[in-house]
Amino acid sequence: MTHRPRPGSRLRRPFLIGLTGSIGMGKSTAAAMFEREGVPVFDADAEVHRLQGPGGALVATIEARFPGTTGPKGVDRQKLGPLVLGNTHELAALEAIVHPAVAKAQRRFLMRHRARDVVVLDIPLLFEKGGWRKVGAIAVVSAPAWMQRKRVMRRPGMTAAKLKAIRRLQVADRVKRARADFIIETGRPKSATHRQIRAIASCFRAR
Repeated sequence: MTHRPRPGSRLRRPFLIGLTGSIGMGKSTAAAMFEREGVPVFDADAEVHRLQGPGGALVATIEARFPGTTGPKGVDRQKLGPLVLGNTHELAALEAIVHPAVAKAQRRFLMRHRARDVVVLDIPLLFEKGGWRKVGAIAVVSAPAWMQRKRVMRRPGMTAAKLKAIRRLQVADRVKRARADFIIETGRPKSATHRQIRAIASCFRAR
């Protein structure tokens, strides 16, 4: 296993591993395995759900910008999704609301864990939004394309057209793999994936 540290990354504490992967690649499973190894994980998606859920801090702002897309349970993704998927202007407007709030939560997370040797930032759009520049190493979760499609199409409300639109917004898996410091394969038994993650965590705890 090799790793090419980014400039200045050796001096940073905690060391930041950026965990990413395209939709359906098993990133949530990988993140849970890092946590089982005792590595704190900041889950950007979970933070978005919290901010947009019942009583979430962003619900009123999103309703004001996208009327009719929220309710007692917070943001209704089935209503908001069609408004922003495939519409660059509307997606940018939503991101302008969401991204600063997630970044603030991430800063709080890093402060809480500033004494740790290593933490994981679980960020779906790590490459797409430039977050890769801020981490010391990149771990990409990947699986065969047929397996990815099978997993995603099981999700409630998912359609082939919606999956195609989501993929257009994401850097291709082959490109992510080429840019990764570590590739975590999830198209294999979970025990094998866990061994990979245990090795990565041990590598940085020992550095």
